[in-house]
Amino acid sequence: MSDVELISKKSFSDVDSEIIDRFMEFQQALIDKDEAKLNEILTEKYELIHMSGKKQTKQEFIGEIMDGTLNYYKSEIIDPTILWDDDERPTLIADVTLTAKVYGMNGKWTLDTTVDFEKIDGKWYFSKWDN
Repeated sequence: MSDVELISKKSFSDVDSEIIDRFMEFQQALIDKDEAKLNEILTEKYELIHMSGKKQTKQEFIGEIMDGTLNYYKSEIIDPTILWDDDERPTLIADVTLTAKVYGMNGKWTLDTTVDFEKIDGKWYFSKWDN
């Protein structure tokens, strides 16, 4: 059973479904602490902007997942929408409810999430997660 759930009544195009599937794969990698998968999905220029405003690089973010500072247990992706810009770089927008223990605090947070994607060699990767 997956710890990542998509909650939506929308239907999505094939390409939008690919993007959502990739985001779900990322969320599961967070929960599994799958360092190899996280390194694969995130571009080298990846930036996370926490709900507190704190910014992290790819290396800092993955490091805090692996050392137990950031612990994710469940993810619910609610009514995602994919927006496209002129450069064919989609942005996923959704509310994401995460059950987690972060910086010593247990909780369930619903994040107003924006994720920027880019396609490299036929696969979707993302470069920014703003929540």
